[in-house]
Amino acid sequence: MALPSSGEAAGQGWSQIAELGLALVLSAAIGLEREVRQKSAGLRTHTLVGFASALIMLVSKYGFFDVLGEHVTLDPSRVAAQIVSGIGFIGGGLIFVRRDAVRGLTTAAVVWLTSAVGMAAGAGLWLLAIAVTAGHFVVVFGFAPLAARLPRSEYASSRIRLTYVDGRGVLRLVLAECTGGNVSVGEVSVDQHGEKRGARTVTVWFSVQGSGSVNDLIAALVDVDGVLTVFGDDANDMAL
Repeated sequence: MALPSSGEAAGQGWSQIAELGLALVLSAAIGLEREVRQKSAGLRTHTLVGFASALIMLVSKYGFFDVLGEHVTLDPSRVAAQIVSGIGFIGGGLIFVRRDAVRGLTTAAVVWLTSAVGMAAGAGLWLLAIAVTAGHFVVVFGFAPLAARLPRSEYASSRIRLTYVDGRGVLRLVLAECTGGNVSVGEVSVDQHGEKRGARTVTVWFSVQGSGSVNDLIAALVDVDGVLTVFGDDANDMAL
């Protein structure tokens, strides 16, 4: 069996450079969206994941020509398959649980998707790589408003983290606002004490349940005098 010596036949030509470039651009586009939203994994992480996945895919395809022979056969998919399990460690590091609230699942899934985009680009499946990248933006920008319009079960609970200035009776006003928003307040726990803008602050977690909109409630809580920041499980940070 004749072995390729160098150039594109050995996996080191302009075609492979173009595939790496495509992986770089698409991964950076996904990472930029995550960076703008200030997620735990942003532009650099996603770009490196997709770029490295494309390179590993190319190594899996072309990196073992020099050992092939009459009595040596290799499965080129074995190296590429390890990307999937390897990305699981990165994704696992992005997911954390705090006070029964799971965070980072979407970011971990996006890292996994970015790896798949890089693999597709490295495999020469450029159309699929571009289509999946476009699909990512459809999901993150189109599905969020759709999910917000879906009817909410009155039995589903959400957690809200709120920071307010201590000593002004803010918590009483917050609880009153929650009651008026057609939701009931469950567990309330003090998370931490601190100081912000020269005033003593308190951060609390509390759960809400009911048929009212959590996003509307968060918007109303931001307008309460003395409230500094509000954070919900399904909403972005809001601050005065």
